[in-house]
Amino acid sequence: MRPFVVRPLLHLEGEISLSGDKSIAHRSIIVSALSCGLTRIKNFPANKDCLSTVKAFKKLGIKIRQESTRRGLEVITVFGKGLRGLKKPKGPILVGDSGTTLRLLLGVLAGQNFQTKLVAGPSLSQRPMLRVTKPLRMMGAKIKARVKKQGSKIEEYPPITIRGGNLKPIAYKMPVASAQVKSAIILAALYAKGKTYVTERVRTRDHTERMLKLFRADIKVNPSTTLRVDGERSRTIKQNTIVIKGNKALVSPGTVTIPGDISSAAFFIILATMIPGSKVLIRNVSLNPSRTGIIGVLKRMGADIKVSSVKCQLSKFEPMGDIIVKSSSLKGTIVKREEIPSLIDELPILMVAACNARGRTVFEGVGELRIKETDRIRSLSSNLSKMGADITVSKAGSTEKIIIQGVKQLKAARVKSFGDHRTAMSIVVAGLAAVGKSRIDDISCINKSFPDFLSLLNTLKH
Repeated sequence: MRPFVVRPLLHLEGEISLSGDKSIAHRSIIVSALSCGLTRIKNFPANKDCLSTVKAFKKLGIKIRQESTRRGLEVITVFGKGLRGLKKPKGPILVGDSGTTLRLLLGVLAGQNFQTKLVAGPSLSQRPMLRVTKPLRMMGAKIKARVKKQGSKIEEYPPITIRGGNLKPIAYKMPVASAQVKSAIILAALYAKGKTYVTERVRTRDHTERMLKLFRADIKVNPSTTLRVDGERSRTIKQNTIVIKGNKALVSPGTVTIPGDISSAAFFIILATMIPGSKVLIRNVSLNPSRTGIIGVLKRMGADIKVSSVKCQLSKFEPMGDIIVKSSSLKGTIVKREEIPSLIDELPILMVAACNARGRTVFEGVGELRIKETDRIRSLSSNLSKMGADITVSKAGSTEKIIIQGVKQLKAARVKSFGDHRTAMSIVVAGLAAVGKSRIDDISCINKSFPDFLSLLNTLKH
């Protein structure tokens, strides 16, 4: 395959609207399928990951109709069959490399009285799953997975076979900050007799909770405060506890419109800050508070960003609005560990921004980047270093941090996507702001999450 050539960009200006938020799209298919009634989902993103969820529920007996509008936006109609309406698939379900599809589907299948085998793509087959299989087993699901021993530790990986049914509620404290794991437990709790409690110390994206409220599930989110004693020291810790009462029918609202994906918007926002004289307007972007960490960090770095809310049917459960961003002189900052869950997918492109900022930027507690589609700490550090970036990765115990000292401007280089969509798009942005022509080995992986990336980029180039 011929490498993709990236040339420096002189100016970026215009207005764009983005395909629907990937995280919300997955959940809209899942919850619609488990509800009573027909649901029309507008602005559905036709990327590989979200289509993996569509295909999975078709195999489970759900009728789903796809159509495109004149503007090229996808409209999906889901004919829900209720919580107990899924059917045993005729064979294994292939989920591709979509971690959201696999982990959330495990939660749904934990409540089904039949056995299903889930098979993943090469990248996802190397990502850890014990964090989700363990609590589902506690609820009563029978699960078999591929097991690997790493010293004294045992981890589980796809393929995974699960047989559910007769679930019991649990009280579970999340050991890791993961919206996917939390969502799997919440979805399984819909089938449990009684109340399930899920507590997270670090708040993660809450799209599942919001979607279930829209579909009239019995779910409450209670911020709570507990006293924890460490030896002779005590401190107050704020926690988030989600309470789900099972066996309540979900009712479709009829129509769901998905706001634009803020993770996709991040590439254009950061590119506009780095290219002199640029101004970009992005319409109808998700402004969910658990996802807007990227905006807060960039404003702290000196980015000229204005956000305006938009009121509509959707904003009752998912806030949305318009974002205007202008070229800015960025400065370094410290991104604390507790901020990471709200911008985990945006860290790769934030690393690019840090390279172009004055002074030092520190990203704390970034270990989860090691277990994404690729090791993103390695992929970004390797590529950006080739382009002249000053990057150091340090580790103390189990905690990792990335330290980037800003440089005047990155330089062109031959770089690799590592088969990872966010690495590929981040390096495209880096190349557009660099001196000279960069070459990326392969960017076809971008289709996993953002097939319109290059076409939208071309509309803004001047």
